[in-house]
Amino acid sequence: MARTGTVVHLVVRGRVQGVGYRGSMVEQAERLGVTGWVRNRRDGSVEAMVAGDTAAVEQMIDWARTGPRLAVVDSVDVRPGEGSFTRFDQQPTA
Repeated sequence: MARTGTVVHLVVRGRVQGVGYRGSMVEQAERLGVTGWVRNRRDGSVEAMVAGDTAAVEQMIDWARTGPRLAVVDSVDVRPGEGSFTRFDQQPTA
């Protein structure tokens, strides 16, 4: 079932590639019940679209500011996003 409500686009910068960030984000998304996608970007950042209940999306943004244990997050840009998703997927690098 697709979630409706808040949709945000995130760009996470720092040491966020090669540290399990995307896989950990998928696990966190499943715990929080949000949908969307996450992928590496060629500039070294991680990009995600997160959709769901406002409180769950806010929790996901908070998680993104720290990420998994080996990540070092310098910044998280949060902008309004768009789309409707049925699950949270890890996508190829863009």
